[in-house]
Amino acid sequence: MTTPTPTFVNLMSEVTGTVQGHRDGHGFVLAEEGDASIFLPPQEMRAVMHRDRVKVRVVRFDRKGRPEGLVLEIVERRKTPIIGRLLHEGGAWLVAPEDRRFGQDILIPAKATAGAEPGQVVSVELTEAPSLTAQPIGKVVEVLGGIDDPGMEIEIAVRKYEVPHRFHDDVLAQAAKLPEKVRATDKKGRIDLTDVPLVTIDGEDARDFDDAVYCQPDTIGRSKAPNAWRLIVAIADVSHYVKPGEPLDSDAYERATSVYFPRRVIPMLPEKLSNGLCSLNPEVERLSMVCDMLVTAEGELHAYQFYPAVINSHARLTYTEVAAVLGNTRGPEAQRRAELVPHLLHLHEVYRALLKARATRGAVDFETTETQIVCDDNGRIAKIVPRVRTDAHRLIEECMLAANVCSADFIMRAKHPSLYRVHEGPTPEKRSLLKNYLKALGLGLSIGDEPKPGDFQAIAQATKDRPDAMQIHTMLLRSMQQAIYTPANSGHFGLAYEAYTHFTSPIRRYPDLLVHRVIKSLLGSGRYGLVLPANVVSSVSNFKRKPGGKGVPQKGLPAAPVKTSARIKLPPAELAAWETAGIHCSANERRADEASRDVEAWLKCMFMRERLGEEYGGTVSAATSFGLFVQLDGLYVEGLIHITELGGEYYRFDEARQELRGERSGVRYGVGTRVRVQVSRVDLDSRKIDFRMVREGAEPRQPSAAGTRRKGRAADAGAEVSAQDELAEIRELDREVKRGGKAAKGGGGKPASKGRDRVSVAATVSGARGSKAASKKAAGRPRTSGKR
Repeated sequence: MTTPTPTFVNLMSEVTGTVQGHRDGHGFVLAEEGDASIFLPPQEMRAVMHRDRVKVRVVRFDRKGRPEGLVLEIVERRKTPIIGRLLHEGGAWLVAPEDRRFGQDILIPAKATAGAEPGQVVSVELTEAPSLTAQPIGKVVEVLGGIDDPGMEIEIAVRKYEVPHRFHDDVLAQAAKLPEKVRATDKKGRIDLTDVPLVTIDGEDARDFDDAVYCQPDTIGRSKAPNAWRLIVAIADVSHYVKPGEPLDSDAYERATSVYFPRRVIPMLPEKLSNGLCSLNPEVERLSMVCDMLVTAEGELHAYQFYPAVINSHARLTYTEVAAVLGNTRGPEAQRRAELVPHLLHLHEVYRALLKARATRGAVDFETTETQIVCDDNGRIAKIVPRVRTDAHRLIEECMLAANVCSADFIMRAKHPSLYRVHEGPTPEKRSLLKNYLKALGLGLSIGDEPKPGDFQAIAQATKDRPDAMQIHTMLLRSMQQAIYTPANSGHFGLAYEAYTHFTSPIRRYPDLLVHRVIKSLLGSGRYGLVLPANVVSSVSNFKRKPGGKGVPQKGLPAAPVKTSARIKLPPAELAAWETAGIHCSANERRADEASRDVEAWLKCMFMRERLGEEYGGTVSAATSFGLFVQLDGLYVEGLIHITELGGEYYRFDEARQELRGERSGVRYGVGTRVRVQVSRVDLDSRKIDFRMVREGAEPRQPSAAGTRRKGRAADAGAEVSAQDELAEIRELDREVKRGGKAAKGGGGKPASKGRDRVSVAATVSGARGSKAASKKAAGRPRTSGKR
């Protein structure tokens, strides 16, 4: 993927863009054209709010050449409600926004609280915008409930990230008119596969079933013995019920994806479709689009065809159940599903063949630990457990990949526009960082200027048995870019495919629905003309670049590929529609991920709030210039050890090695380092968990439960020293040590320092420097709340 050319702004030039607030009070204006980012100091942010659209003038540049702006005009105010907690302080009512990027509390007149109690979570609409001399004023439009109410974290997240969570009345009315089952007229023109023993294989908690699979031995050529497999992947035919221009389609496009939370799903389609009419439930007839493939013994796709069909799923199986059958064909699970065991074994055989082809392609395959949150009846975390990936998971994954590749090939051969799932190789910056990292480790392994997926997989395989394998694989993963939806196909780097689409999940992903429509049009010798719903306006917070513009989509979305060979010549209006759909779906996919992570972070904070002061072993999962992220053993919860907690010395961040190194002691902390920590602070507002290093001989300190929320914020602010203050204190102590040392040389043995001696972590553990008393003093400083 080509790196966008930076847009340079001149002094006094004027730029229009969207305000991106920061929790520390300042902000940035992200230009609508180009990738310019204009800094707004706190005083300029007083009159604007996060996500406002403004025009600014560049008035100066800082020492690094970054532009600073002056707000000239507020082009458009953000009109969506703001979520926060209602507080009553000093006789005044105000709402503290849940999203700290808004930067200002909102004053609420006493008659506009809608009966909400202090501490409750509310939704607020602004009645008066902020100015340089006045705070914003608003009114409560919805009372969500108490902060500890079950499910409150989800109610906050869907509003905070503007996830559509209520279907419009016309959508529900249209869904209600749909039939309860497949009608005879719906079967017209479809292949009858109801006698084929297709099965669904999903997780225990799945409710919508997009896909069903079946496999049988087959032959290629004149061979009498089976030398291939016929693999059938049947996907729910959502496009039969959700037509362009109808309310169902408009709402589905606006959502673009289902959003998954612990214990709750915000579906893309109403439940009648997602869990009923479209879902491939067992023992009922369902409409489907079928990808019928012939797979060789080497895992190559020899032939394929698409056709609409009617199927009847013969069983709803789980990954656990199928894994048990494959592991023991005479076990109790196999006995219960005796009639399906031969077909499951055939599926496993074709999976092994597809796996062989995957290895030949050099597709990247990192084994990472995914976790699952298990909640109690109140919606709080009961435990966090690792998800165990079995052959059953991998089997379904390979079947879906095969169908997705066939759909991409089918569309590409027809030279029809569509949305491809594109994953580009590492950017030059990430590639350089990875090369330096591998060189610093002295592995004798590296990547070239044009790396291939096989290069990454070779490094992963060569290092899988090393003690620092997790660290190396983590760095390989972080060098990758995010995949996007785009009409410009340039392949999928991670999977090592020249063309790849999403075809297999139209119940929960809108791009898959578009791919189904394109394939259906091609089967009918027609052409699908994409017309985006007229009443859906994509939020400026979700993407920044206009279709055909030069900017980079916001929120980490990479720019669409611009390879000449990847583009199909289309009329400008049609090309703009496909580009807009790709950006919209990519942005809303990111939004769904962010909302899900926010809820998980909330739940983990609530989980750890009850464990303040407890000590755990853990592993460093990331090293940064401001500290170490540590994942706790057994709990799978991550928190930060701020750099000021590492001991009384300066630590420098080694970007090449991705580690922090003490200047005096030489102690190193990198990904994979084992540490012991104490849970020292939980901040529910910012979804942050802080740890402190447990050191031998250290005196325990009182942990801070910031998650209990502020009753008097001024008092809370005074209760803790900032990380900058503590760092300044350390530097001052250094100066005193140096001054004392000079005085001792010239004055015959005067005390080296009136202040406390600083002791490194390594010195505390090994006894290399300082006394135990000094160590206790160094460890006894007040807890700091540092920035990340």
